[in-house]
Amino acid sequence: MRMMKRSKKRSQKETKHSSLVLRWVSIVALTIMVSFIVFSVIIYSFVGQQSMVQQKETSNEMVSKLNSSLNRIPKELEIANVVPALTPSAREVLKGNPPISSDQHNSAFNDDLLSSLTNPDLSVVVYNLRKEDVFDNGGKIIPFKNIKGDYEMTRIFKNHKQELITYQKVRAAHSGKVTGYIVVANKMTYYNGLMKDLLKWMVRISLIAIVLFTLVAYIIVRDIVKPVKEMSRVALEVNDDPNSTARIRDFHRHDELQELAVSFNQMLDRMQRYIDQQKEFVGDVSHELRTPVAVIEGHLNMLKRWGKDDPEILEESIDASLQEAKRMQHLIQEMLDLTRAEQINVQYPNAVTKVSEVLKRVVGDMSLVHKDFVIRLDMDDLPSDTEIQIYQGHLEQLLVILIDNGIKYSTDRKEMNVSAGLSQDDVHIIVQDFGEGISKKEQSKIFNRFYRVDKARTREKGGNGLGLSIAQKLVTSYHGKITVESVEGQGSQFIIEFPALTKAQSQKLHKREEAEKAKKIKKKIIKKDLCKVY
Repeated sequence: MRMMKRSKKRSQKETKHSSLVLRWVSIVALTIMVSFIVFSVIIYSFVGQQSMVQQKETSNEMVSKLNSSLNRIPKELEIANVVPALTPSAREVLKGNPPISSDQHNSAFNDDLLSSLTNPDLSVVVYNLRKEDVFDNGGKIIPFKNIKGDYEMTRIFKNHKQELITYQKVRAAHSGKVTGYIVVANKMTYYNGLMKDLLKWMVRISLIAIVLFTLVAYIIVRDIVKPVKEMSRVALEVNDDPNSTARIRDFHRHDELQELAVSFNQMLDRMQRYIDQQKEFVGDVSHELRTPVAVIEGHLNMLKRWGKDDPEILEESIDASLQEAKRMQHLIQEMLDLTRAEQINVQYPNAVTKVSEVLKRVVGDMSLVHKDFVIRLDMDDLPSDTEIQIYQGHLEQLLVILIDNGIKYSTDRKEMNVSAGLSQDDVHIIVQDFGEGISKKEQSKIFNRFYRVDKARTREKGGNGLGLSIAQKLVTSYHGKITVESVEGQGSQFIIEFPALTKAQSQKLHKREEAEKAKKIKKKIIKKDLCKVY
């Protein structure tokens, strides 16, 4: 029992419904989030690099200016020789006095070194060879550090902020000897503030963009998935009840989903037709076979009881049973023809037939079979190369049904006329007889299954009432039209109309038919090769 419960739980987990909307929106949101993160990192890094370059230039400029002032000192740097080496304005400011303004060239506004020394972000310290502080600008004292070369710049992180520390050896201009060291610390207040604000705003914009675009993605995905859900609902409903008339509503879209919905509805309609055909076939066959089966059963029971000893009764029963068996065979064949006629668009989608050739052949064959009838053929208004989209065997079957129907219901006048012509874009074929005719009341019913105008006479002539039904299905399956005009006592004429094919349409269908034949031949060869292998 525990194992069964576990298996049920597993199956429930396996069949757990997963929302397509949630999955798509999650993917879109993740894609947007990753894109914004990558974009933000790139922008943040670019801005940081550009700002860092400026900060490095500021530190290097300070070091360069100090070095150019101090490298003129030939001896070791001391307080006594460092301060006089500075510009007059710088010396006065560092002493606490106002800058010298009498000379325009030495004013505080033009003294670059002074402006650098008074920068609050820059802390400057000058060390002598004994690592003693001989000059500073009053800022933070940076500890001395031995460096390998003449110049070194390092970046340090302190309290979530960055600083640039630059070390420079001072060499006397004449001797090239090291006379001291310059250390400049850049607090990069502007840089740290800029990067902090940039990061903060990027995070805010990214969050807002992700939420906004996720919402937009949800709306779009929901709009896309809505038709899919509708299709799923209809499919489940039809699966539960194959006779359901549920169909997908019109989405008023002009995209692939609308095309899919239309195709889906067409598929369901075709399935429904097949189901209806199956029901009609079973019902019609069971109804029509009931009589011949009962006749055969009656004769067999009679023979079993007493008729087998009477040669005359035995022969009569056998003849009657064979006749009914043939009628059943003919009925079953016609029912199969009718069912196939309703599935032509699947079996023969690219068939093309030249009308004149089929008419000549069928009329000739029927004239040979029915020598007591005169069957005339008129094709003066039909070009010899006219083609229609129909399987050749089906056009022959259609003509045979109509001619045979006229012969069955003929009277004293043993004549029939078959004519064909081309008017505008349609091919017209007319089969005319001079028989009994059909009343206006009956004309609307003659194409129904198993319908007979005169049931008694029809049975005598071997009819099942399916011939005209097969003819109508054949015509409509190939997008044609069949009508009847009749006058009682004078005869009837059946008019068939098919769309005529242009040369371009005909060539296109011929190519498709050849390609289909080539595929079939290839499949047969593959099957033969497989059979040889095994």
